[in-house]
Amino acid sequence: MSTVAIAIVCKTPTLGQSKTRLSPPLRPEECAVLSACFICDLANTVQALADEGDATGYALYTPCGSEPALRQLLPEHFRLCLQAEGDLSVRLIRGTADLLAAGHIGAILLNSDSPTLPKAILRAAVDAVGQGDNVVLSPALDGGYTLIGLSYPHAGLFTDIPWSTGDVYRLTLARARELGLAVVNVPGWYDVDDAASFAMLAEEITGRRPAFADRALVGAEAPATRQFLRARQFAPARQ
Repeated sequence: MSTVAIAIVCKTPTLGQSKTRLSPPLRPEECAVLSACFICDLANTVQALADEGDATGYALYTPCGSEPALRQLLPEHFRLCLQAEGDLSVRLIRGTADLLAAGHIGAILLNSDSPTLPKAILRAAVDAVGQGDNVVLSPALDGGYTLIGLSYPHAGLFTDIPWSTGDVYRLTLARARELGLAVVNVPGWYDVDDAASFAMLAEEITGRRPAFADRALVGAEAPATRQFLRARQFAPARQ
């Protein structure tokens, strides 16, 4: 199978368990809806790249049993890969191994919090993964990474990393050096996981390019997210 797997690492949206760091400013039910919008928009961007022939879209998902609900958010040709039990390190290690074991020449793990991620970043990542045994990273604005791509399952890249901190990208670079792996950086983007990044998203959707973004990068249209923000803007205030 001569394609690179691009897997959105996600949890099927559930009321009270999705995007909880966005409440406030959002209500819990809005967080779940927005999470669904993010997955839908990002999956469509992945599928647009997959349609070029050298990538295959996946949802690396949890929990087991949520497949019917998740399928409603994904393009027809997307594949599902169930996350393993365990902490995030274990789930990423096993997810990478499972995707490579399925016969793909590389695996890209992509967070589900970047609905406007430009297709050009994914294109660069797919090309870089095909260059050999290296680590492909798209640094995130918050100090993490938006995606990581590998052509071999290097478990050490995910072990003992302090997830959800601003040190993830830096420590992953250090770990790659320890393992003797070259790092290829593709352009970075931002994750929407708190009030400040949600405000950035709202500004981008209304036409204001993120200040950090290279001028050559064009954010994805993100129609589901755009519709959510538009409906919320004009919704009557809750009494």
